Amino acid sequence: MPKGVAASPGIAIGKAYILEKENLCILEYKIKQEEVEREIKRFKKAVEESKKQVLEIKDKVSKEIGKQEAYIFQSYLNILEDPLLIDGTIEKIKNSRLNAEAALRATYKSFPEKFKAIQSEFIKERFRDVEDVAQRILQNLLEQPTMSLSHLEEKIIIVAYDLAPSDTVSIDKDKVLGFATDVGGRTSHTAIMARALEIPAVVGLRDITKKVKPGSTIIVDGNSGKVIINPTPRQIERYKDKKRKFLIYKKSLENLKSLPPKTIDGREIELAANIAGPEEVDLAMRDGAEGVGLYRTEYLYMNRSSLPSEEEQLEAYRAVVEKVAPYSVIIRTLDLGGDKFLSHFPVPREINPFMGCRAIRLSLELVEVFKTQLRAILRAAMYGKVKVMYPMISALEEVRKANRILSEVKEELKREGLSFSDSVDIGVMIEVPSAAVMADILAREVDFFSLGTNDLIQYTLAVDRVNEKVAHLYQPLHPTILRLIDNVVKAAHREGIWVGACGEMASDPLGVSVLLGLGVDELSVAPTSILEIKKVIRELNWEETQKIVSHLLNLGTSKQVKRYLDSRIGKKIRKILQGGE
Repeated sequence: MPKGVAASPGIAIGKAYILEKENLCILEYKIKQEEVEREIKRFKKAVEESKKQVLEIKDKVSKEIGKQEAYIFQSYLNILEDPLLIDGTIEKIKNSRLNAEAALRATYKSFPEKFKAIQSEFIKERFRDVEDVAQRILQNLLEQPTMSLSHLEEKIIIVAYDLAPSDTVSIDKDKVLGFATDVGGRTSHTAIMARALEIPAVVGLRDITKKVKPGSTIIVDGNSGKVIINPTPRQIERYKDKKRKFLIYKKSLENLKSLPPKTIDGREIELAANIAGPEEVDLAMRDGAEGVGLYRTEYLYMNRSSLPSEEEQLEAYRAVVEKVAPYSVIIRTLDLGGDKFLSHFPVPREINPFMGCRAIRLSLELVEVFKTQLRAILRAAMYGKVKVMYPMISALEEVRKANRILSEVKEELKREGLSFSDSVDIGVMIEVPSAAVMADILAREVDFFSLGTNDLIQYTLAVDRVNEKVAHLYQPLHPTILRLIDNVVKAAHREGIWVGACGEMASDPLGVSVLLGLGVDELSVAPTSILEIKKVIRELNWEETQKIVSHLLNLGTSKQVKRYLDSRIGKKIRKILQGGE
């Protein structure tokens, strides 16, 4: 049974339609010196034609699916103007005297080698965007029509190596039951579009295209990430029942949109959304998010060969702030480094980048880059409620230095006569053990904390969470983690500031029960998790979770913690999620 990434919830049962990408016949040959300019002109014409097509697609998506989903295609337009791809191809035509098709292929094929050390799934997905854009340019160079899925004659499940956003735009939603792809992750455009279209999808299946035969029956379980090939009649009946229960469960979640995230005994928790860009805001707000608890700004810096200008950043932040008003948007300053770095960005290559010059350390080194971002954030705060959050704080000096730079930026904006908000709250991410231990000191300097549980667990337990050899040691419910969070929450509350959690622990129903018991005030989760986490909160008793956590803090192993949690609240959590499995 192939297992991949559950990218879009739901269950699809139907015939497989194997989507084969066109194999473009690309010849490579040398051109004469006098033919160089003609070949460059032909390449530029194909690029312009590609821009025109992408703009048409963007307009279609904006009208038929949503403006935020259309934002995806802005990255395609950025790639079509990226000097690494466009100027690089032109240089190859000039210097190697290659025909345009061969020059373009050689240019984009060299990209993976340059970035093979990158582990971030998000960045890897964006390299697939480059391939899709290059494919479109090649089709225009060869004057071949682009593929369309708009004329399907029966209901099918699409099985493909990958699905580009432009592929999904052309589908007939009534005919496509689900997606299953070899590659991709939750942040891939296939996943984003599948969720927007509400089509069940499983991605990252590695070789599903080789295992499935055209026309064979398959089951796509977008809840668990499983795909069943040639299911038995018994399996089909079981999954039909699962599908029925899921639809009932989904309908029950819809009824929660306008209800507050409040426990049975009256404890209200703020429930916000984690986003990487404006395209995710509509879904979050539609499902009742109370603002944005984490805006990952580093993704504004991707798919481009230069840093975004102040005005570009202002526009991106403003788009989110205006949509979220009257709720607040917590904008995290650049969190580059570690597994997130770019070709054009001056991030030093280090032996151990996760513990090197990254996040706030990098911003404090590149002060002008940091100032540009802070200027844009302060100006965007004129359009709604904005809070600034510094990532990976490990020392008090870092907070004070960042705040001094913020004060300098305010003075500069005043001198220039630009409108900005002078009253934004400042917070820090608690994701380094040193910050968790000295939370009482840090709490006197800031307005709020946000627990970055992913890194806090990784750094505290000395476990590389992307290393499969030690992945079993990555334990969110390790007693040490619970004690650190307990210390952070108590220290914050003593100083009168609130504490949020924006890591994966906040999206895990069992983790939510623990965070509630520890006294966390706010949870920020993926937009697709808002309603499910709200359901969990509304069916828990806060006083009960406090008693459970009080016992957990005296246990010595993760196994003991899990066993006690399961005995006290596991059955209740499973009942809450009945139909969502």
